[in-house]
Amino acid sequence: MKNFEILLADDHAISRKGIRKIIEEIDGMAICGEAKDGLELLELLKTTHPDLIIMDISMPNLRGLEATEEIKRLYPEIKILLLTMHKKKSFVEMGFKAGADGFLLKEDADSELYRAIESLKKGEKYVSPLLATIMFDLTVTRPETETLTRREREILKLLAEGKKSPEIANILFISLHTVRAHRYNLMKKLNLRNVADLVRYAISQEFIPE
Repeated sequence: MKNFEILLADDHAISRKGIRKIIEEIDGMAICGEAKDGLELLELLKTTHPDLIIMDISMPNLRGLEATEEIKRLYPEIKILLLTMHKKKSFVEMGFKAGADGFLLKEDADSELYRAIESLKKGEKYVSPLLATIMFDLTVTRPETETLTRREREILKLLAEGKKSPEIANILFISLHTVRAHRYNLMKKLNLRNVADLVRYAISQEFIPE
């Protein structure tokens, strides 16, 4: 089976080394190249064909956001996971608007990198749990959430953090059937089609106040 190939882009060699070490310990994944800035990354893409780019949002010459826009224009099939040290909703907003598929706090890399990659491989969006919580807390004041019950908000928040229905049931001490019923009600109230849409609801800029 072909390896899932990943290209790293970060102007800090130590950061690239740390990410590389984690990935090299995962079966079925391989690093196909490294770049220290956005311009070097674009040059590498002329000769490499990664499935995923893990890229720092702050790089010299061509920042991660601008590089993301250009990559998605030229290679829309490539997944992009943006890295950041900053817990700011503005970075997440701009990242998803640029076309990023996920957002990972550097401090979460050790514990969340594998989960982030797996989510993107499955075509899902990913946001570090802490960032997802921040984003959710900002969405609950929007008109779209005014009709949600306290329990529905709790479940939506846990979904945004990447929790599965059995986990949510255990955390909230309710039955799996009850979780599924709340999920259904959430989708009906918010006019969403599936759980992935619920997650995107909590993290998408479309529901975040300016």
